[in-house]
Amino acid sequence: MSSIRFQALDAVLTRVIPEVKSPSAKTSDYFGCNVFDKKKMKDFLSKDAFDSVNESITMGIPIDREIAEQVASAMKSWAIGKGATHYTHWFQPLTGSTAEKHDSFFEPSQDGGLEKFSGEALSQQEPDASSFPNGGIRSTFEARGYTAWDPSSPAFILGRTLCIPTVFVSYTGESLDYKAPLLKALNALDKAAVGVAQYFDKSVEKVNASLGIEQEYFLVDLALYNARPDLLLTGRALFGHMSAKNQQLEDHYFGSIPERVYAFMQDLEVESLQLGIPLKTRHNEVAPSQFEAAPVYEEINLAIDHNQLLMDLMDRVARRHNFKVLLHEKPYAGINGSGKHNNWSLITNTGKNLLSPGKTPKNNLMFLTFFVNTIKAVHEHADLLRASIASVNNDHRLGANEAPPAIISIFLGTQLKDVLDEIETSRVTSKMKQENALWTNIPKIPQILLDNTDRNRTSPFAFTGNKFELRAVGSSANSANPMTILNLIVADQLVKFKTEVDKLLKKGEKKDVALMTVIKRYIKESKSIRFEGNGYSDEWAKEAAARGLSNIKTTPLALDILVSEKTDKLFETTGVFSKREAHARHEILLENYYKKLQIEARTMGELATNVILPAAISYQTDLLNNVKGLKDLGLDTDSYSAQLTIIKDISKHVNFISDNVVKMINARKLANVIDDVREKAIAYDETVKTYFDPIRYHVDKLELLVDDAKWPLPKFRELLFIK
Repeated sequence: MSSIRFQALDAVLTRVIPEVKSPSAKTSDYFGCNVFDKKKMKDFLSKDAFDSVNESITMGIPIDREIAEQVASAMKSWAIGKGATHYTHWFQPLTGSTAEKHDSFFEPSQDGGLEKFSGEALSQQEPDASSFPNGGIRSTFEARGYTAWDPSSPAFILGRTLCIPTVFVSYTGESLDYKAPLLKALNALDKAAVGVAQYFDKSVEKVNASLGIEQEYFLVDLALYNARPDLLLTGRALFGHMSAKNQQLEDHYFGSIPERVYAFMQDLEVESLQLGIPLKTRHNEVAPSQFEAAPVYEEINLAIDHNQLLMDLMDRVARRHNFKVLLHEKPYAGINGSGKHNNWSLITNTGKNLLSPGKTPKNNLMFLTFFVNTIKAVHEHADLLRASIASVNNDHRLGANEAPPAIISIFLGTQLKDVLDEIETSRVTSKMKQENALWTNIPKIPQILLDNTDRNRTSPFAFTGNKFELRAVGSSANSANPMTILNLIVADQLVKFKTEVDKLLKKGEKKDVALMTVIKRYIKESKSIRFEGNGYSDEWAKEAAARGLSNIKTTPLALDILVSEKTDKLFETTGVFSKREAHARHEILLENYYKKLQIEARTMGELATNVILPAAISYQTDLLNNVKGLKDLGLDTDSYSAQLTIIKDISKHVNFISDNVVKMINARKLANVIDDVREKAIAYDETVKTYFDPIRYHVDKLELLVDDAKWPLPKFRELLFIK
């Protein structure tokens, strides 16, 4: 066995399993203890200051600078009391991860100095904006950018640093992060949804989007991870023959959690709960060494902040347990990839879930209004929703091993499908019946109970009882991007719906009839997006094409919709993105795409040439020496025919790998000189990437031929099974 694999496996075998930590207190005793939440604000602020901040959080009113000073003073006192020495504006640039610059509370002076933290420092900071992705919005020499406090997401302490969630914008005001557009989309949705909800309930004054993010991930032993340069540099195994045993017995799913993993999960949950992340569920996922963590639903802005924080915590805690968390959407070819299932619903200030079917006709009509408008929004902007989940990582995952396909469709389940079909084929009339029915000649909409639908794992967007589940988001993605798109398209659709209903009301139509007239038309117009069957089947791909649904399988082409006239108009109407911001993000995403493929190509070439081929040739030399020795003994060819066959097979694979690595490098060089970012991304996708699978195929064949003791990389059977 190669020395690198000996060292890695020896580290695994001699490792001391960390002791499971079990806090003696109940979870409720320490939940949110490291968060400056409303309860702590109430304790540290005057009543007037607390009421002012609470109003700002609830209604979106800017916080007065004087109030900000009081909050800063209170926040500092609380944080220092918890042992914090520094503070940072914690933001989400377009890198996909979070960013932070730590400043000390302490400021020296002639008399020794003291801890300071002003309202200005709380409200605003100036990080360097030039080195973050900006899509041409900022030149390298134009470094100024601003982070601004988001009071709706509470500050928290991580280690000994007070972290303050913020937005990140350029000097000229364009958003350079994921949070600012999300907040704009949520504001647009709130206004649009309140206007429609008041058809049914005048007490509705605010609508919040709610989100629960199921986070899938893999764990791999840290020593083995460090022995795989491809995992280290790209997040996925570029080579590796599938283990004889993988997920085919389906024995890992919901199985007993391995002891080391259980210890990691417990530590992760304790730290998460202390930071106010309401983790609820943990379990083994389908693939070996794949797991899931899921929280309770939260307001969407907070849920996304918590998910970004959770991914950071997972990596920190995993390393303490000698694990590495793999958040790549497809770290291992041939088995399940990882997603981030986004469960989305709409909650009013009165506590009603607008996507929860009710028990009375009135509530059913309210539910149908928001239900059908969501379907209509996705139908109108399916390509934009597809673009929101596009990435080089997710391209590997979509359409295989329980991940939804690239075709955006909506699953409703038999009962709701029948309800919509029934409405579509019935006649709307102005003759209204009593409370037990809505209109003449249209059968009463049945009472729809929770969990009225089955699950469909192949559906990108499925209704699951009282929420829609966007299953197509990748496990490493920031959910703010697809959630911004989902909320803004629903907001846009609700505005259009209200406009159409109000026109009918002005003509003297009764309210319920006006509502149902528009709903019925929307059901007909959006019917093509609804699909109840197997999204993996070839028949569905053909049927989807006949319905006019897009099937865009690669990111560069999927992103084209971001710079279309249709999207420019949508963004302008909702006020979420300016044209400049949208086109900048298009460029950023394309750059990210080809740069990740560039890294993969370089890593693949280096590993193949400097690691794989030398090992194969070394083993081939051993076989040649063996054959020569047997031949010298006078044995006939039949005595070493097996060795000769292996020698020839190794030569075949070595030659193919060597030739195609050179071709891949040449293709990469040609792609690198292309100036247009879209053309460069397409070149990497359609030329450079085409060499990946053939090279991998022959490397994986060598893995089966070369002596296990000489193979230089930990194999899938070692990576996938945690002991």
